[in-house]
Amino acid sequence: MGLYLGRREFLGAIGVTVVGGLPGSGVFAAANRPNLVFVFPDQMRGQALGFLNEDPVITPNLDAFAGESLVLPQAVSNYPVCSPYRAMLMTGKWPHANNVLSNCTSNTEPFGCELQKDDRCWSDVLKDKGYSLGYIGKWHLEAPRAPYIDCANNRGKTKWNEWCPPDRRHGFDFWYSYNTYDYHLRPLYWSNDAGRDDFHYVDQWGPEHEADLAIKYIKNEGAKYRRGGRPFALVVSMNPPHTPYSMVPKKYVDMYAGKTSDDLCNRGNIGAADTKWGAYYRKNVKNYFAMVTGVDDQFGRILEALKQNALNKDTIVVFTSDHGNCLGCNGQMTKNVHYEEAMRVPFMIRFPGRIAARSDDLLLSTPDIYPTLLDLMGLESDIPQDMQGISRAKLFLTGKGVRPDSQLYIWVPPGKPHLGRRGVRTHRYTFMITKAEGKGPVRLLHDNVKDPYQLKNVAVEQPKVAAQLEKKLKKLLRDHNDPWLNS
Repeated sequence: MGLYLGRREFLGAIGVTVVGGLPGSGVFAAANRPNLVFVFPDQMRGQALGFLNEDPVITPNLDAFAGESLVLPQAVSNYPVCSPYRAMLMTGKWPHANNVLSNCTSNTEPFGCELQKDDRCWSDVLKDKGYSLGYIGKWHLEAPRAPYIDCANNRGKTKWNEWCPPDRRHGFDFWYSYNTYDYHLRPLYWSNDAGRDDFHYVDQWGPEHEADLAIKYIKNEGAKYRRGGRPFALVVSMNPPHTPYSMVPKKYVDMYAGKTSDDLCNRGNIGAADTKWGAYYRKNVKNYFAMVTGVDDQFGRILEALKQNALNKDTIVVFTSDHGNCLGCNGQMTKNVHYEEAMRVPFMIRFPGRIAARSDDLLLSTPDIYPTLLDLMGLESDIPQDMQGISRAKLFLTGKGVRPDSQLYIWVPPGKPHLGRRGVRTHRYTFMITKAEGKGPVRLLHDNVKDPYQLKNVAVEQPKVAAQLEKKLKKLLRDHNDPWLNS
């Protein structure tokens, strides 16, 4: 696609040279299994990486990390909203199989919308293999229940925050988390042994506080945070650049000094300044980018801790996001839509000596992450039989193998799994069908090469393409037993 750098162009831009073939695959002995550090902020779109030259955002640490990593600019969040992404990540299953069909809130709790206790997550597998496991930050896979936790995110009509009891943490033995709490300058957490009413607040920006704790976990002085001599897996789930955009330290906003809102509005699908969503974008874009820069800063500190503790060569590091953010593009406030700003997410993975630094246009889908990581860690035989995601480890390691030609897009209205939107994204097109109560299906087709900002629906103009993609979509949905097909 015209928006993205080709492999050689990308490598030249970030100063990477790959000589000869890519490393081959292989299986690790148990004693030599790699550690895993998985960092994912909330609502960071795939365009918000400085080295891609799409958004005018400052990300020096991520730019440097890209030069050491496999970068997948075409990775997406197939259901671009918090809880469904997280459930697909943890279970390797599509939403209709894991029952997280929407965000986990008081509105969806009656439908059992939460991570199921009996689902075998990748963390359960690693726990059984002797790994120490840590989770820091936002969880958002628990259904809020009455009497509701007394906190700001639970005082409106919809309740968001909830404690996750130890028997529902899927193997994570170090726990410092919350379900959803959006006050980034004074975040709320439950620590390991805290009961439901024993949460605490911290007067520090969330990503900085979480990076502080991640560094302590990595250092592990006095074996306080994890068992010594064992491999570990650590998840750091930062909330920014999620709303509210004003809750960001001034030092990161100051890095954009001299840049006007119009300077930062370089996308072709941003409305004019006197329109509702054009004004919204201009009001928030500087703080959104400042949050991304802050996340970049804290990610850099985590990488440095791995290096200082001689763990960088033995650790797989992943940086991604649960979904993107339109911020007003195409008239959309945030995410949960088919547009590129919502679906595309950063995805970079560093595995020294095993995965060569390069860019690849692989169409990675969220459920594929689980089996791919286990496969890379030498645990292919431990991937559950009911896994719906597909390991892309061979492609990661060698650049060769069967490549998917499309990615699903999903949106399900609460309590109505047979309705909503289903779509398919390829390297060139985005196709989607909407089904609503009492209405006929509505088809949409974007040619993302000719129309990279997705301004025009060409479904009527290109009926053959629309028909081919509809056939592809229905096959994918049949493979996943999606009830939408029967409505």
